[in-house]
Amino acid sequence: MHISVMPQEVMHWLNVRPGTIIVDGTVGLGGHLALIALGAGQDGHVIGIDRDNSSLTEAKRRLASFSSRIDLLQGSFGEVKRILAEVNIKAVDGVLLDLGISSFQLDDRERGFSFLTNGPLDMRMDQTQKVTAADLVNALKEDELARIIEKFGEDHLARRIAKAIVWRRTQEKIVTTQQLARTVLSALPASYSRGRIHPATRTFQALRIAVNQELEVLKEALTVWFEVLNPQGRICVISFHSLEDRIVKNTFKMLAQGGGGHILTKKPIEPSEAECDLNPRSRSAKLRVIERTI
Repeated sequence: MHISVMPQEVMHWLNVRPGTIIVDGTVGLGGHLALIALGAGQDGHVIGIDRDNSSLTEAKRRLASFSSRIDLLQGSFGEVKRILAEVNIKAVDGVLLDLGISSFQLDDRERGFSFLTNGPLDMRMDQTQKVTAADLVNALKEDELARIIEKFGEDHLARRIAKAIVWRRTQEKIVTTQQLARTVLSALPASYSRGRIHPATRTFQALRIAVNQELEVLKEALTVWFEVLNPQGRICVISFHSLEDRIVKNTFKMLAQGGGGHILTKKPIEPSEAECDLNPRSRSAKLRVIERTI
């Protein structure tokens, strides 16, 4: 079961009120969206976006009682102009982007996001797109694989891992999650200590980001969503790793320096210990908020 991260904090900082127009750019299973729809009331308008059609189908089922005031659309939160044109809206009062992968996706072995169970090495959020993680792992040159793992996984052993992947694929095509996880483990020096996270975690993160072009979309999307905010409208972003958080922090700073925005969270909001105990996957979450002032 997927548990939405920091739901009460999101409602507070998003400043959802009756009659407001709110966008949830990463619907998932609709946990945040249900709260937003309740807060916006009968006169509000809530738009939900998700790249994953499976998640969107489940969200539609769960949110059926709100169907008269919610528009659920498949697509990327970066497609701002298309989304707003489709629902005939020019400006909004709030935008939520929860950048984490949902438990619904993570626990489905067929989606290939996790090495904890064996499944096809897929990792596509939008399953209509062509390129999978297996395509990257089996086709990219060693230098390019190393660059992706180092840049998006922030792994200092990226070159060793890339070299091991290239050697392994000469023996057999790497097509499953556990094949890749074993290959990563084989690249580690004998003295290596696993530490807090599994050694394959960063490689899987890096490939997921590369497959879905997550970071390329984020900065531009934040800027465009800010432009369509009404005065006193807010953007709330929940990030789960330093690369995302750095983009959010720097983009918000740029928007504030431009004179039209005010950063409401000098330091990111983090989940309480009680929430982390209930939902360990929330532990790395960081919430940042900016408000449009003019």
